[in-house]
Amino acid sequence: MGSVAHVCAKAVNGNETGGKVISCRAAVLWGPKQPLYIEEVQVDPPQKMEVRLRILYSSVCHTDLGFWLGENESQQAFPRILGHEAAGVVESVGEGVTGLSEGDHVVPIFNGECGACSYCESRKTNQCERLRCKPLKTVMDSDGKTRFSLNGKPIYHFLNTSTFSEYTVLDAGCVVKIDPTAPLDKMCLLSCGVSTGVGAVWNTANVETGATVAVFGLGAVGIAAAEGARTRKASRIIGVDINPDKFIKGKTKGITDFVNPNECDKPVHEVIREMTGGGVDYSFECAGNLDVLREAFLSTHNGGGLTVILGVHPTPRMLPVHPMELMGGRSMVASAFGGFKKTQLPDFAVKCMNGEVNLEGFITHEMPFSKINEAFKLLAEGKCLRCLLHL
Repeated sequence: MGSVAHVCAKAVNGNETGGKVISCRAAVLWGPKQPLYIEEVQVDPPQKMEVRLRILYSSVCHTDLGFWLGENESQQAFPRILGHEAAGVVESVGEGVTGLSEGDHVVPIFNGECGACSYCESRKTNQCERLRCKPLKTVMDSDGKTRFSLNGKPIYHFLNTSTFSEYTVLDAGCVVKIDPTAPLDKMCLLSCGVSTGVGAVWNTANVETGATVAVFGLGAVGIAAAEGARTRKASRIIGVDINPDKFIKGKTKGITDFVNPNECDKPVHEVIREMTGGGVDYSFECAGNLDVLREAFLSTHNGGGLTVILGVHPTPRMLPVHPMELMGGRSMVASAFGGFKKTQLPDFAVKCMNGEVNLEGFITHEMPFSKINEAFKLLAEGKCLRCLLHL
Protein backbone atom coordinates (compact mmCIF):
# COMPACT_ATOMS: atom_id res chain seq x y z
CA MET A 1 0.00 0.00 0.00
CA GLY A 2 1.44 3.38 -0.99
CA SER A 3 1.22 6.61 0.93
CA VAL A 4 -1.74 8.95 0.56
CA ALA A 5 0.52 11.50 -1.11
CA HIS A 6 2.00 9.03 -3.61
CA VAL A 7 1.75 10.35 -7.17
CA CYS A 8 2.14 8.09 -10.20
CA ALA A 9 3.10 8.79 -13.78
CA LYS A 10 0.25 9.39 -16.18
CA ALA A 11 -0.35 7.10 -19.10
CA VAL A 12 0.14 8.34 -22.63
CA ASN A 13 -2.65 9.14 -25.03
CA GLY A 14 -5.09 6.62 -26.48
CA ASN A 15 -3.33 6.28 -29.84
CA GLU A 16 -0.32 4.77 -28.10
CA THR A 17 -2.16 2.77 -25.43
CA GLY A 18 -4.93 0.98 -27.35
CA GLY A 19 -4.85 -2.76 -26.69
CA LYS A 20 -2.21 -2.39 -23.97
CA VAL A 21 -2.28 -2.47 -20.18
CA ILE A 22 -2.16 1.08 -18.81
CA SER A 23 -0.47 2.07 -15.55
CA CYS A 24 -2.14 5.08 -13.96
CA ARG A 25 -3.18 6.69 -10.70
CA ALA A 26 -6.26 5.48 -8.85
CA ALA A 27 -7.67 6.09 -5.37
CA VAL A 28 -7.86 2.66 -3.75
CA LEU A 29 -10.00 1.92 -0.70
CA TRP A 30 -8.57 -0.91 1.40
CA GLY A 31 -11.29 -1.03 4.04
CA PRO A 32 -14.18 0.92 5.63
CA LYS A 33 -13.29 4.39 6.95
CA GLN A 34 -9.68 4.04 5.86
CA PRO A 35 -8.02 6.82 3.86
CA LEU A 36 -8.11 6.40 0.12
CA TYR A 37 -4.57 5.82 -1.12
CA ILE A 38 -3.38 7.10 -4.48
CA GLU A 39 -1.77 4.01 -6.00
CA GLU A 40 -0.26 3.13 -9.35
CA VAL A 41 -2.62 0.49 -10.71
CA GLN A 42 -2.77 -1.47 -13.95
CA VAL A 43 -5.87 -1.19 -16.13
CA ASP A 44 -6.44 -3.93 -18.71
CA PRO A 45 -7.69 -3.23 -22.25
CA PRO A 46 -11.45 -3.43 -22.78
CA GLN A 47 -12.84 -6.84 -23.67
CA LYS A 48 -15.83 -7.61 -25.89
CA MET A 49 -18.55 -4.92 -25.58
CA GLU A 50 -16.44 -2.90 -23.14
CA VAL A 51 -14.94 0.59 -23.29
CA ARG A 52 -11.89 2.06 -21.59
CA LEU A 53 -12.22 5.71 -20.59
CA ARG A 54 -9.77 8.43 -19.65
CA ILE A 55 -11.47 10.13 -16.70
CA LEU A 56 -10.92 13.90 -16.65
CA TYR A 57 -13.29 14.89 -13.85
CA SER A 58 -14.92 12.95 -11.04
CA SER A 59 -16.86 14.07 -7.97
CA VAL A 60 -17.78 12.53 -4.64
CA CYS A 61 -21.41 11.50 -4.06
CA HIS A 62 -23.12 10.43 -0.81
CA THR A 63 -23.28 6.88 -2.21
CA ASP A 64 -19.47 6.84 -2.32
CA LEU A 65 -19.42 8.27 1.20
CA GLY A 66 -21.89 5.67 2.49
CA PHE A 67 -19.79 2.84 1.10
CA TRP A 68 -16.63 4.37 2.53
CA LEU A 69 -18.34 4.49 5.94
CA GLY A 70 -19.25 0.79 5.63
CA GLU A 71 -22.96 1.45 6.11
CA ASN A 72 -23.95 -1.76 4.32
CA GLU A 73 -21.78 -4.71 5.31
CA SER A 74 -23.08 -6.87 2.44
CA GLN A 75 -21.45 -4.51 -0.07
CA GLN A 76 -17.96 -4.68 1.40
CA ALA A 77 -15.34 -6.12 -0.94
CA PHE A 78 -11.79 -4.78 -0.85
CA PRO A 79 -9.55 -3.44 -2.22
CA ARG A 80 -11.89 -1.38 -4.38
CA ILE A 81 -11.97 1.69 -6.59
CA LEU A 82 -15.03 3.82 -5.83
CA GLY A 83 -16.50 6.71 -7.83
CA HIS A 84 -19.47 6.86 -10.18
CA GLU A 85 -20.00 10.52 -11.08
CA ALA A 86 -17.56 11.59 -13.78
CA ALA A 87 -16.85 12.73 -17.33
CA GLY A 88 -14.06 11.97 -19.76
CA VAL A 89 -13.11 10.68 -23.19
CA VAL A 90 -13.00 7.26 -24.82
CA GLU A 91 -9.46 5.85 -24.91
CA SER A 92 -10.30 2.60 -26.71
CA VAL A 93 -13.20 0.25 -27.39
CA GLY A 94 -13.48 -3.52 -27.29
CA GLU A 95 -14.77 -5.95 -29.88
CA GLY A 96 -18.36 -5.43 -30.99
CA VAL A 97 -18.78 -1.90 -29.63
CA THR A 98 -20.69 0.42 -31.96
CA GLY A 99 -21.61 4.07 -31.58
CA LEU A 100 -18.51 4.87 -29.54
CA SER A 101 -14.99 5.54 -30.75
CA GLU A 102 -11.66 6.87 -29.53
CA GLY A 103 -11.83 10.52 -28.51
CA ASP A 104 -15.59 10.71 -27.94
CA HIS A 105 -16.67 12.88 -25.03
CA VAL A 106 -18.66 10.73 -22.64
CA VAL A 107 -20.38 10.42 -19.30
CA PRO A 108 -20.24 7.06 -17.45
CA ILE A 109 -23.46 5.97 -15.73
CA PHE A 110 -24.02 3.36 -13.04
CA ASN A 111 -27.49 2.48 -14.36
CA GLY A 112 -26.81 1.23 -17.86
CA GLU A 113 -28.84 -0.01 -20.79
CA CYS A 114 -28.03 -3.09 -22.86
CA GLY A 115 -30.73 -2.20 -25.38
CA ALA A 116 -31.80 -5.81 -25.93
CA CYS A 117 -33.66 -7.04 -22.82
CA SER A 118 -37.39 -6.71 -22.19
CA TYR A 119 -36.72 -4.01 -19.59
CA CYS A 120 -34.83 -1.84 -22.07
CA GLU A 121 -37.62 -2.30 -24.60
CA SER A 122 -40.22 -1.19 -22.05
CA ARG A 123 -41.12 2.46 -21.56
CA LYS A 124 -42.20 1.72 -17.99
CA THR A 125 -38.75 1.23 -16.48
CA ASN A 126 -35.11 2.24 -16.81
CA GLN A 127 -33.90 -0.89 -14.99
CA CYS A 128 -31.92 -2.92 -17.51
CA GLU A 129 -31.90 -6.61 -16.63
CA ARG A 130 -28.11 -6.85 -16.98
CA LEU A 131 -26.66 -3.36 -16.50
CA ARG A 132 -28.86 -1.82 -13.80
CA CYS A 133 -27.21 -0.65 -10.61
CA LYS A 134 -26.00 -3.67 -8.62
CA PRO A 135 -24.15 -2.62 -5.43
CA LEU A 136 -22.87 -6.16 -4.85
CA LYS A 137 -21.28 -6.43 -8.30
CA THR A 138 -17.48 -6.25 -8.17
CA VAL A 139 -16.33 -7.70 -11.52
CA MET A 140 -17.09 -7.42 -15.23
CA ASP A 141 -19.96 -9.44 -16.70
CA SER A 142 -18.13 -10.91 -19.68
CA ASP A 143 -15.65 -13.05 -17.77
CA GLY A 144 -16.24 -12.48 -14.04
CA LYS A 145 -12.85 -10.79 -13.67
CA THR A 146 -11.65 -7.30 -12.79
CA ARG A 147 -9.88 -4.94 -15.17
CA PHE A 148 -7.88 -3.35 -12.33
CA SER A 149 -4.88 -4.85 -10.58
CA LEU A 150 -2.09 -3.82 -8.26
CA ASN A 151 1.11 -5.87 -8.10
CA GLY A 152 -0.75 -8.68 -9.86
CA LYS A 153 -3.65 -8.76 -7.39
CA PRO A 154 -7.20 -7.80 -8.46
CA ILE A 155 -8.88 -4.58 -7.38
CA TYR A 156 -12.67 -4.68 -7.40
CA HIS A 157 -15.07 -2.51 -9.40
CA PHE A 158 -17.84 -0.32 -7.97
CA LEU A 159 -21.32 0.50 -9.35
CA ASN A 160 -20.41 -0.41 -12.95
CA THR A 161 -18.09 2.60 -13.14
CA SER A 162 -15.12 3.02 -10.69
CA THR A 163 -14.29 6.58 -11.71
CA PHE A 164 -11.71 7.38 -9.02
CA SER A 165 -9.08 6.27 -11.50
CA GLU A 166 -7.41 8.04 -14.41
CA TYR A 167 -8.52 5.15 -16.60
CA THR A 168 -11.44 2.79 -16.08
CA VAL A 169 -13.22 0.05 -18.01
CA LEU A 170 -17.02 -0.12 -18.32
CA ASP A 171 -19.61 -2.06 -20.24
CA ALA A 172 -20.43 -0.08 -23.37
CA GLY A 173 -24.03 0.14 -22.18
CA CYS A 174 -22.85 2.27 -19.23
CA VAL A 175 -21.23 4.93 -21.41
CA VAL A 176 -23.16 7.91 -22.80
CA LYS A 177 -21.76 9.89 -25.72
CA ILE A 178 -22.47 13.61 -25.41
CA ASP A 179 -22.02 16.73 -27.52
CA PRO A 180 -18.26 17.44 -27.79
CA THR A 181 -18.90 21.13 -27.13
CA ALA A 182 -20.49 20.43 -23.74
CA PRO A 183 -18.33 21.46 -20.76
CA LEU A 184 -17.13 18.18 -19.31
CA ASP A 185 -16.71 19.54 -15.80
CA LYS A 186 -20.44 20.31 -15.58
CA MET A 187 -21.46 17.19 -17.53
CA CYS A 188 -19.91 15.19 -14.69
CA LEU A 189 -23.05 16.05 -12.68
CA LEU A 190 -25.22 14.09 -15.11
CA SER A 191 -23.61 10.81 -14.03
CA CYS A 192 -25.68 10.79 -10.86
CA GLY A 193 -26.82 13.74 -8.74
CA VAL A 194 -28.49 16.12 -11.17
CA SER A 195 -29.98 13.37 -13.34
CA THR A 196 -31.35 11.61 -10.25
CA GLY A 197 -32.96 14.71 -8.77
CA VAL A 198 -34.30 16.39 -11.89
CA GLY A 199 -35.35 13.07 -13.40
CA ALA A 200 -37.37 12.12 -10.31
CA VAL A 201 -39.43 15.27 -10.86
CA TRP A 202 -39.69 15.02 -14.62
CA ASN A 203 -39.95 11.28 -15.21
CA THR A 204 -41.04 9.56 -12.01
CA ALA A 205 -43.48 12.12 -10.58
CA ASN A 206 -44.15 14.10 -13.78
CA VAL A 207 -44.81 17.22 -11.71
CA GLU A 208 -47.21 19.59 -13.41
CA THR A 209 -47.32 23.38 -13.56
CA GLY A 210 -48.73 24.90 -10.38
CA ALA A 211 -48.11 21.85 -8.19
CA THR A 212 -46.82 22.09 -4.63
CA VAL A 213 -43.62 20.25 -3.72
CA ALA A 214 -41.61 19.44 -0.59
CA VAL A 215 -37.99 18.29 -0.82
CA PHE A 216 -36.55 16.52 2.24
CA GLY A 217 -32.76 16.67 2.35
CA LEU A 218 -30.97 19.46 0.48
CA GLY A 219 -27.83 17.75 -0.69
CA ALA A 220 -27.01 17.75 -4.40
CA VAL A 221 -29.86 15.35 -5.24
CA GLY A 222 -32.39 17.35 -3.23
CA ILE A 223 -31.26 20.64 -4.74
CA ALA A 224 -31.54 19.01 -8.18
CA ALA A 225 -35.10 17.92 -7.36
CA ALA A 226 -35.88 21.53 -6.47
CA GLU A 227 -34.37 22.64 -9.78
CA GLY A 228 -36.53 20.10 -11.58
CA ALA A 229 -39.63 21.42 -9.81
CA ARG A 230 -38.63 24.98 -10.73
CA THR A 231 -38.36 24.07 -14.41
CA ARG A 232 -41.83 22.52 -14.20
CA LYS A 233 -43.13 25.80 -12.73
CA ALA A 234 -44.26 24.37 -9.41
CA SER A 235 -46.13 27.03 -7.44
CA ARG A 236 -44.46 26.25 -4.15
CA ILE A 237 -41.23 24.37 -3.38
CA ILE A 238 -40.58 23.71 0.31
CA GLY A 239 -37.05 22.70 1.32
CA VAL A 240 -36.51 20.67 4.49
CA ASP A 241 -33.05 20.31 6.05
CA ILE A 242 -31.35 20.69 9.43
CA ASN A 243 -28.43 22.60 7.88
CA PRO A 244 -29.41 26.27 7.47
CA ASP A 245 -26.57 26.82 5.00
CA LYS A 246 -28.43 24.60 2.53
CA PHE A 247 -31.31 27.06 2.46
CA ILE A 248 -29.19 29.75 0.83
CA LYS A 249 -28.20 27.44 -2.01
CA GLY A 250 -31.74 26.11 -2.36
CA LYS A 251 -33.15 29.57 -2.92
CA THR A 252 -31.15 29.88 -6.13
CA LYS A 253 -32.81 26.68 -7.38
CA GLY A 254 -36.39 27.77 -6.84
CA ILE A 255 -37.09 26.83 -3.22
CA THR A 256 -39.73 29.24 -1.91
CA ASP A 257 -40.03 28.13 1.74
CA PHE A 258 -37.68 26.51 4.24
CA VAL A 259 -38.34 24.24 7.18
CA ASN A 260 -35.65 23.33 9.70
CA PRO A 261 -36.87 20.35 11.74
CA ASN A 262 -34.67 21.42 14.65
CA GLU A 263 -36.63 24.66 14.90
CA CYS A 264 -40.10 23.10 14.79
CA ASP A 265 -42.23 22.56 17.89
CA LYS A 266 -44.27 19.90 16.11
CA PRO A 267 -43.64 17.17 13.51
CA VAL A 268 -42.49 18.54 10.14
CA HIS A 269 -45.44 17.00 8.29
CA GLU A 270 -47.84 18.97 10.49
CA VAL A 271 -45.95 22.17 9.76
CA ILE A 272 -46.12 21.52 6.02
CA ARG A 273 -49.80 20.62 6.13
CA GLU A 274 -50.53 23.90 7.88
CA MET A 275 -48.41 25.82 5.37
CA THR A 276 -50.21 24.28 2.38
CA GLY A 277 -53.74 23.78 3.65
CA GLY A 278 -53.63 19.99 3.82
CA GLY A 279 -50.33 18.88 2.36
CA VAL A 280 -48.23 19.09 -0.80
CA ASP A 281 -48.93 17.35 -4.09
CA TYR A 282 -45.46 15.79 -4.22
CA SER A 283 -42.71 15.10 -1.70
CA PHE A 284 -39.19 13.90 -2.48
CA GLU A 285 -37.20 12.05 0.18
CA CYS A 286 -33.50 12.60 -0.53
CA ALA A 287 -31.97 11.88 2.87
CA GLY A 288 -31.84 8.08 3.04
CA ASN A 289 -33.47 8.17 6.48
CA LEU A 290 -36.65 6.20 7.25
CA ASP A 291 -37.87 8.67 9.85
CA VAL A 292 -37.50 11.42 7.29
CA LEU A 293 -39.30 9.25 4.75
CA ARG A 294 -42.30 8.96 7.05
CA GLU A 295 -42.44 12.73 7.49
CA ALA A 296 -42.22 13.16 3.71
CA PHE A 297 -45.05 10.68 3.17
CA LEU A 298 -47.31 12.33 5.74
CA SER A 299 -46.59 15.79 4.34
CA THR A 300 -48.52 14.97 1.15
CA HIS A 301 -52.26 15.42 0.95
CA ASN A 302 -54.91 12.73 0.94
CA GLY A 303 -56.51 11.87 -2.37
CA GLY A 304 -53.47 11.79 -4.63
CA GLY A 305 -50.33 12.93 -2.81
CA LEU A 306 -47.20 11.18 -4.10
CA THR A 307 -43.91 10.58 -2.27
CA VAL A 308 -40.82 9.72 -4.31
CA ILE A 309 -37.92 7.94 -2.60
CA LEU A 310 -34.49 9.00 -3.85
CA GLY A 311 -32.33 8.49 -0.77
CA VAL A 312 -30.14 5.40 -0.38
CA HIS A 313 -31.34 3.42 2.67
CA PRO A 314 -28.65 1.08 4.06
CA THR A 315 -30.62 0.14 7.17
CA PRO A 316 -32.44 -3.24 7.25
CA ARG A 317 -35.53 -1.52 8.67
CA MET A 318 -38.70 -1.78 6.59
CA LEU A 319 -40.90 1.05 5.27
CA PRO A 320 -42.45 3.05 8.14
CA VAL A 321 -45.94 3.04 6.64
CA HIS A 322 -49.05 1.14 7.70
CA PRO A 323 -51.08 -0.27 4.78
CA MET A 324 -54.19 1.56 5.98
CA GLU A 325 -52.37 4.88 5.62
CA LEU A 326 -52.38 4.29 1.88
CA MET A 327 -56.14 3.96 1.77
CA GLY A 328 -56.61 7.72 1.80
CA GLY A 329 -55.13 8.00 -1.66
CA ARG A 330 -51.50 8.80 -0.88
CA SER A 331 -48.90 6.73 -2.71
CA MET A 332 -45.17 6.10 -2.60
CA VAL A 333 -42.68 5.09 -5.27
CA ALA A 334 -38.90 4.84 -5.58
CA SER A 335 -36.85 6.42 -8.34
CA ALA A 336 -33.49 5.11 -9.55
CA PHE A 337 -31.32 7.46 -11.61
CA GLY A 338 -34.35 9.72 -11.98
CA GLY A 339 -36.08 7.26 -14.28
CA PHE A 340 -33.69 8.21 -17.09
CA LYS A 341 -32.74 5.64 -19.67
CA LYS A 342 -29.24 5.86 -21.11
CA THR A 343 -30.68 6.80 -24.49
CA GLN A 344 -32.37 9.87 -22.96
CA LEU A 345 -29.17 11.34 -21.48
CA PRO A 346 -27.77 13.03 -24.62
CA ASP A 347 -30.97 15.07 -24.97
CA PHE A 348 -30.89 15.89 -21.26
CA ALA A 349 -27.31 17.10 -21.67
CA VAL A 350 -28.47 19.45 -24.44
CA LYS A 351 -31.19 20.83 -22.17
CA CYS A 352 -28.53 21.54 -19.55
CA MET A 353 -26.28 23.21 -22.14
CA ASN A 354 -29.17 25.38 -23.30
CA GLY A 355 -29.89 26.55 -19.78
CA GLU A 356 -33.25 24.80 -19.42
CA VAL A 357 -31.69 23.16 -16.38
CA ASN A 358 -29.37 25.42 -14.41
CA LEU A 359 -26.19 23.56 -13.44
CA GLU A 360 -24.54 26.59 -11.85
CA GLY A 361 -23.85 26.26 -8.15
CA PHE A 362 -23.88 22.46 -7.84
CA ILE A 363 -20.08 22.32 -7.91
CA THR A 364 -19.16 24.14 -4.73
CA HIS A 365 -15.52 23.03 -4.48
CA GLU A 366 -12.76 21.95 -6.86
CA MET A 367 -9.42 20.33 -6.06
CA PRO A 368 -6.78 18.03 -7.55
CA PHE A 369 -7.33 14.27 -7.47
CA SER A 370 -4.57 13.89 -4.88
CA LYS A 371 -6.79 15.64 -2.32
CA ILE A 372 -9.67 13.16 -2.62
CA ASN A 373 -9.69 12.50 1.12
CA GLU A 374 -10.35 16.20 1.73
CA ALA A 375 -13.28 15.99 -0.67
CA PHE A 376 -14.76 13.10 1.31
CA LYS A 377 -14.36 15.09 4.53
CA LEU A 378 -16.14 18.12 3.07
CA LEU A 379 -19.10 16.00 2.02
CA ALA A 380 -19.24 14.14 5.35
CA GLU A 381 -19.33 17.45 7.21
CA GLY A 382 -22.11 18.83 4.99
CA LYS A 383 -19.90 21.62 3.71
CA CYS A 384 -20.32 21.02 0.00
CA LEU A 385 -22.80 19.86 -2.61
CA ARG A 386 -20.26 18.49 -5.06
CA CYS A 387 -16.48 18.66 -4.91
CA LEU A 388 -15.04 18.29 -8.41
CA LEU A 389 -11.77 16.37 -8.63
CA HIS A 390 -9.44 17.15 -11.52
CA LEU A 391 -7.71 13.99 -12.71
